[in-house]
Amino acid sequence: MTPEARNTSHTVSYFILLGFPCRWEMQILLFSIFSVTYILTLLGNVAIVCAVHRDHRLHTPMYILLANFSFLEICYVNSDVPNMLANFLSKTKTISFAQCFLQLYFFFSLGTTECLFLSIMAYDRFLAICRPLHYPTTMTIKFCRSLVLFCWVYGFLWFLIPVILVTQLPFCGPNVIDDFLCDLGPLLALASACVPVPGTVLICGTMSSLLIFATFFYIIGSYTLVLRAVMQVPSAAGRRKAFSTCSSHLAVVFLFYGSVMMTYVSPGSGQAEGMQKFTTLFYSVLTPLFNPMIYSLRNKEMKDALKKVLGSS
Repeated sequence: MTPEARNTSHTVSYFILLGFPCRWEMQILLFSIFSVTYILTLLGNVAIVCAVHRDHRLHTPMYILLANFSFLEICYVNSDVPNMLANFLSKTKTISFAQCFLQLYFFFSLGTTECLFLSIMAYDRFLAICRPLHYPTTMTIKFCRSLVLFCWVYGFLWFLIPVILVTQLPFCGPNVIDDFLCDLGPLLALASACVPVPGTVLICGTMSSLLIFATFFYIIGSYTLVLRAVMQVPSAAGRRKAFSTCSSHLAVVFLFYGSVMMTYVSPGSGQAEGMQKFTTLFYSVLTPLFNPMIYSLRNKEMKDALKKVLGSS
């Protein structure tokens, strides 16, 4: 345990989430916009889960991973958006100490799980395109389910110790968080206002950087090999189909990692006021909205399955 974590006396029993400070009329407008965004995100990702479940042609590793990824996105937006919406209508904008750290844990655990899922999806495409003869025997349904289980379990273990360390920091008075959720950077900044917390900042920054960069470079390396193999495919139709699938995955990767890297590589480093909340908003609220569109618009099998789901509802 780090030295600064030994003092567990908290004078803070709740935090104030500023969210997006503005006039009441603007708060109502933002509430309406993000409510629609939230509903569309849920509908889009639920549609993908249902499409994969109902269409037996999609009971393959790639679509099983995609369905689990969409389910993850549903969980991800539910870890922060409902509280953000309630905050728009709240006069006090408070969140209890326990609720704040519970949100922090689930938000980070689900984010970690997303990094792992994106890596596994890159591995699946690498095997399918670069090792097509070995793909059916390597990426079996049983192995695919084991990878899914690994993502969920490891995702919820990775940040457990850092979150516990942050809960042990002395929050001695300042309790205003300039964000719409209990995020790591603002919480470390509040603790730093009481005592220096370099050890915890180092641990959290190291854990974040290790996860982000290890998975990101693995994904980029995998798709580099995939794209090189795609260019050698003799059939133009085959190249087009493979490139379409990979480009969808890469679009999601860059949307997610671009904003995540701006936020978590150096938590508590004094990022520009207000900047962190907008980068967090992008990858935690907007990216889950875009993902169903990105994965379905350029995938004929998924579009056909979605039409059946929507047509039967």
